[in-house]
Amino acid sequence: MEEKKRPYNLREKKEKKAAYRNLIRADLADELYDKILEIIVVQKKYKDSDYSAKVLAKELKTNTRYLSAVINSRFGVNYSCLLNEYRIKEAKHIMIDKRYAGKTIEEISAMVGFANRQSFYAAFYKYVGETPNDYRKKYTDK
Repeated sequence: MEEKKRPYNLREKKEKKAAYRNLIRADLADELYDKILEIIVVQKKYKDSDYSAKVLAKELKTNTRYLSAVINSRFGVNYSCLLNEYRIKEAKHIMIDKRYAGKTIEEISAMVGFANRQSFYAAFYKYVGETPNDYRKKYTDK
C-alpha cells in the first residue's frame, strides 16, 4: 500500500508516551503555564524569530527540558508548534486586513516571526489546510 504524499513534507502526528510528563509538579507547571502565556502571547515574543526555548527557559529560571515538558503537558504541543500557532493566527488576521493589503506574503511571514518563507508556508498549510496565497485570495476577493 503506497503512502499518500503530503504537501510541504508534513508527517502524520505520532502520539508519544513521555515518561518525563509524570515528573512535572502540578503547582509549578501551572505557574509556568501562566508565565509562558504572558511572555509568548501578551508580550508577543512569538513575533521574534530568534526567540528560542533556551531564551524562554532562561527568563523563567528553568531549563529547556523542564520547559518543554510543561509546554507539552499544558499546551499539548512542542515549543515551536506553540509559537507557530500564534504566528499563523496573527498572519491570518494581517492577510485579510485592508491596512496590510500592500504587504507581500513574505513580508507578513517576517512580521509574525517566521525566519523564512518555507517554514511559513509549511506551518500555514499545516494549520489552515491551504496555502497563504489561496487563503488571502479567498478573503480579499469579495
